[in-house]
Order: sequence, then structure tokens, then C-alpha cells
Amino acid sequence: VQLVESGGGLVQAGGSLRLSCVASGSFFNINRMGWYRQAPGKQRELVAAITSGGSTDYADSVKGRFTISRDNAKNTVYLQMNSLKPEDTAVYYCNFIVAGINYWGQGTQVTVSS
Repeated sequence: VQLVESGGGLVQAGGSLRLSCVASGSFFNINRMGWYRQAPGKQRELVAAITSGGSTDYADSVKGRFTISRDNAKNTVYLQMNSLKPEDTAVYYCNFIVAGINYWGQGTQVTVSS
């Protein structure tokens, strides 16, 4: 399984970005798709996740601003980020759990200027 992220970039505070992550390879049974982020000097943290059944989970810091969604037919997960804040600046990583195994993307930089 290979994951490729896109959609990161530089945006002003209050702006929006949409991240995408596409999975390729031979697989089935994606248990969960998610987005993590890691800011300089900080641990990687869960931002949002969505299960195969459609249940979602968000970090408290992004609730009401970020929305995770998935397109099963395209093996793609999205993260719509609105009302971005400088503290959202980080490298964002896509994560898939397939048959109990974690797979990670290479990361995409999101920078929010004040």
C-alpha cells in the first residue's frame, strides 16, 4: 500500500485548504483512514479519523473547523480545513489501517501565516 498526499501549502490565517490522500496497491478492507500532524519540536498527533463504517473522530483543537471524508471507490481520504490558525502549521500525514497494519504517507507541509 502506498499513500500519496497532496493539497498542502501556505495560507493566511482564516483561510482554507483541502488535503487529499490516495492509496494505491493491492489491498482490501481498509479499517480506518486518518490524518495526523507534527509541528516542529512536538509529537505527532491525531487530527481526524474516519472508520470503514463512517464514524469520525477529531482532535478537540480542530472540531468545528476541519472535516474528514472518504471516497471508498477512489481509495481516497480528504481533510477540509477551514478557519486555519497559525497553530495549525505542521507536516500533515495520511494514515491508513489495512488489515490491522498501519501505512503512512510522506507528509505534506501546511503553513498558516498570521
